[in-house]
Amino acid sequence: MLDILGMIASLKRPGLLVRTARFGVDDYRRDIHLPRILRNVALPRHGEALIRLLEIEDTLNALRLGGHAEYAVARHVEVMIAIMGEARLMRATLRPVAVADPT
Repeated sequence: MLDILGMIASLKRPGLLVRTARFGVDDYRRDIHLPRILRNVALPRHGEALIRLLEIEDTLNALRLGGHAEYAVARHVEVMIAIMGEARLMRATLRPVAVADPT
């Protein structure tokens, strides 16, 4: 799973796209947004969701770079928000839980 987070960290995208997505990440709700973005009902685990989101984002980025008319910046921002939100949730689940000393 850490390789997925490394892949996300290595993404090079326009600053405006990233900053715009950061505005929306606090409002990201995986149970609402993820099924619409992935176009399915079942919620996958964070790792699987991130892999699928990265595939979608790669396609959107290729459309952006190619100047294709079917590129939708709103969809790209939406996917970037989901990537950031899922990465945040994954990091939270990977953190060790502090255990109180029983003595």
